[in-house]
Amino acid sequence: MKKMIVLVLISVLCCVLFVGCAQKKESVEINISVPILTMDCAAYPDCGVSNEFIQAAWDKFAVQYEKYDVTLKNNRVNVFDQTDYTANISDAYGTERAPDMTFGGYFAISGYIYDGHVIPLDEMITESIRADFSEATWKLSQGSNGKTYLMPFYSLENILCYNKALFRRCGLEAYISDEGAIQGWSLEEWEVILSALRENLPENHYPMMMYAKNEQGDTHTMIQLRCQGSDFFGPDGLFHLNTEEGIAGLQWLKDNYDKGYYPSGCEDLEISDCSQLFVNGQIAIYIWNSSLISSLEDLDLGYVNFPGVDANGVNSNWITGFMAFDNGDEKKTEVVKDFLKFIYETPELMDYSTSGLPCSKSVMDRWGDQLPMAEALSANDAYSVDFTANNPNWAGVRQAFWPHIHALLTGQETAAEAAAGLDADCNTAITSVSRTLHD
Repeated sequence: MKKMIVLVLISVLCCVLFVGCAQKKESVEINISVPILTMDCAAYPDCGVSNEFIQAAWDKFAVQYEKYDVTLKNNRVNVFDQTDYTANISDAYGTERAPDMTFGGYFAISGYIYDGHVIPLDEMITESIRADFSEATWKLSQGSNGKTYLMPFYSLENILCYNKALFRRCGLEAYISDEGAIQGWSLEEWEVILSALRENLPENHYPMMMYAKNEQGDTHTMIQLRCQGSDFFGPDGLFHLNTEEGIAGLQWLKDNYDKGYYPSGCEDLEISDCSQLFVNGQIAIYIWNSSLISSLEDLDLGYVNFPGVDANGVNSNWITGFMAFDNGDEKKTEVVKDFLKFIYETPELMDYSTSGLPCSKSVMDRWGDQLPMAEALSANDAYSVDFTANNPNWAGVRQAFWPHIHALLTGQETAAEAAAGLDADCNTAITSVSRTLHD
């Protein structure tokens, strides 16, 4: 009997050990690497930056995931400054720092689609997920082969805002709107406004932001270069500023600089410097999108499009979303796709997209009436311009762009020289890389 009991116990122990071994899941470590992006979520007011949202989503995903035992590299979402995309994305390919996933604005990460490392995500997009987004949104998220390389999350529309108190101080009440509308001013009106601000603002106060120390904020400068009628890109999608209209746009920037419409030494300022000046009440006109609401909530603001060739003005509109990379490990790719699918099938996680205008129809249904200026921003889409033309190596373009604006403002280059230099250097950045799409 004792032998029988011992044999039974041994058998039970072996079964337990066998089941335990059989149930042990394989470990997979993922590197999620994202830039610091401000988030101002209507649904989650305490979420300040993108990595907080992604960390919360990952923690929720990892607890319930059954295929593998998943962890994050260093047990956290890796965060980097917006000036460090290259070091943390393309320069990290083939190293232990290589990202498996990132989250960012399309203008900043779209160039990676054409380097052969970004994987299409169509197989994780279910019919219900696809139906929750407009066809226009999907098209903006695809490569030239029609495959989806960016999972759209929210859109941001860059316009300008102005400090109403400074406008009133300078006698510009006639240009103030109290209706929450997005205004448009003709170039003649812009000159009246900027000159009045310059004449009436106190010392160390300035009419409008400008920065040219690095690539940060360069898209705002690109938008303004259309103000004299330039299409910015030619039919082939390459830079086409060396034209009468393009040179005139560059000259407009230089004239504004010489008239004192920009902060002193703005060629050596970053966008963050101008942000601080605006918050301090030292700049009258600054950029605005919905992610800046909380940081500017103490100011009484009006809203206006960037200067354009007509009184409607122009704005830039782009999608922020997720991108996945192939690092030669099928299990990592599988986990990333499962993680993204989990986000897009979990309503409370999709509600983080209220940091901007949600791309999801269902999120808009839940939150649209609580999102500031949602109706006005949607209507203002009519004046949006394409500022990347879906070009590869946009990070390289940005590195080539800002030095010419710096040289223009300091007088090292004329408007004509800057136009020629921008076309040459930016187009070299575009054409020097191949358009390789990962299948």
